Amino acid sequence: MSTDRLFQSMLNEYLPVSLTKDELIKRDYILTKANKKMDWRGGQLIVPFQGQYASSVQFGSLTDSTDIADYKYIRGTISTQPEVWATMKFNERDLFQHQGGKRPEQTFLQMLPDQVEDLVMYFKMVLATNLLSGPSFSTVTVDGTVGGVIEVDRVDRFTKDQKVSLQDNNTAAAFYYVIAIDVNGGTLGNGSVTLSATRGGAAADVSAYTVAQAAKVYHPGAQTGSMTSLVSQLLSLANGGPATLFGQTKTDWSFLQAVQVDGTAVSATNILAKIFDGYTKRQRLAKSGKAAEVLMSYKHFGSVLKIIESSKGAFNVIPNSRSASQYGWQTITIGSVSGEILTMVAIQEMPDEQILYLDWDSITFYSNDMIHRRKDPQDGKEFYTVRATTGYVYICDYVCAGDLVCHAPWKNAIMYGIPNY
Repeated sequence: MSTDRLFQSMLNEYLPVSLTKDELIKRDYILTKANKKMDWRGGQLIVPFQGQYASSVQFGSLTDSTDIADYKYIRGTISTQPEVWATMKFNERDLFQHQGGKRPEQTFLQMLPDQVEDLVMYFKMVLATNLLSGPSFSTVTVDGTVGGVIEVDRVDRFTKDQKVSLQDNNTAAAFYYVIAIDVNGGTLGNGSVTLSATRGGAAADVSAYTVAQAAKVYHPGAQTGSMTSLVSQLLSLANGGPATLFGQTKTDWSFLQAVQVDGTAVSATNILAKIFDGYTKRQRLAKSGKAAEVLMSYKHFGSVLKIIESSKGAFNVIPNSRSASQYGWQTITIGSVSGEILTMVAIQEMPDEQILYLDWDSITFYSNDMIHRRKDPQDGKEFYTVRATTGYVYICDYVCAGDLVCHAPWKNAIMYGIPNY
């Protein structure tokens, strides 16, 4: 059996695409909860929205046939299917240095668990962050330095040798590589990374990137090829969101407008009351829907737990509702004296600036069967061979092509402008 054929056989037998897809879905809270449509094969996607409902009601007589208000649906579009690629590589020397019997397959199986775990966890973080809050995965919190150091709000999302794109409002985007990470470093003590213009090279001067100019960190290509985040779909233009949703102007249709909840007065001691106040506003303005699940960062979740611990009757925890997933989220269901019951969900990828009130029935992820391994159209191989002086490398590329759509923003709400308390 040839080397190529043996490696292809091992991929098919021990690393089917379905394994990676199943692992990705169960580890990503958004993909776990959202509806999933797997038949978008690329090209333009039509996104239907309700624009208005039939509203002709008249007391004492029938509405004149020429004066009946129609229900109306409007059509949004996604013109291009976003793609996110992830790559695994296997060194031939690691696989085939032992000859005879099943040794290559045994070596492959020894390598496989770590490779899959690393790929899925990292891919999950990238997708979830992008689907929730948009192109940037971290914000610079202290101006960059001549010595290549930037302080960031999410140092946990960086790894050594990672390639990133750094950009602010008056400095062009440039690619850098992470050469050092200090989890507890920086003047704020929240973590810092050191960047180089080359992988493993000397520190680069990144002093042009400043907090005043809103410096942010992106995965390569995310500035122009990002998926459509939930935050951008729910935020109004006045509160930092885009003016349109899939080509339709939000202010033209009330059904495209999520309820906006002002979070500027939120603090560690009043956040739970503010969350319930926001839900009351959502119930009053949203007409229908549930939105009884509240997504937040672990920072806010910790504040909620402290309030519950010290509460003397304003809020109560529903018995046996506290749970923690091995994949990085926690939930607790809380009732208030006014009768509302909300499930608070903390996930690692949620930003501190917003809290989301979600009706999952209104949210769908459209994709081409979620995830694929790239296949050569000529010979059908699902890997690419690279020859170097140090040996051969087998490269496998995975793509998740799709986008997240909130069909009924009006059923949801978003708390915005939460300060860094």
